[in-house]
Amino acid sequence: MSKIIITSANAPAPIGPYSQAVKAGNTLYVSGQIPFDQLTGEMINENITEETHQVMKNIEAVLSEAGMTFSQVVKCSIFIKDMNQFGTINEAYGMYFKDNPPARETVEVARLPKDVNVEISCIAVD
Repeated sequence: MSKIIITSANAPAPIGPYSQAVKAGNTLYVSGQIPFDQLTGEMINENITEETHQVMKNIEAVLSEAGMTFSQVVKCSIFIKDMNQFGTINEAYGMYFKDNPPARETVEVARLPKDVNVEISCIAVD
């Protein structure tokens, strides 16, 4: 099976020894994305809604680089610092999966990279 590294100039560059995404066969594994705007070089963290939208834009950029869309996402993992923000995150996240949403879990964690409030990873199938 071939393994292809996917890198989008429109999503944050990795801050460690990992790739933005790896495509193995027809499955794309997208690393956790945080609310960093690669185009402006700024962290989007004024509120959890905007943070979530930026995370989803970063995921979309990586999916697009791989020739995929949100409709091909089969699984997401959401990591949040405060479960009290779940409803707001869920509302923003849901805008990207109007029909046939993927499987997912949401987990509250003590801390995330760069002290962001939300990080999301996903798996998509071509």
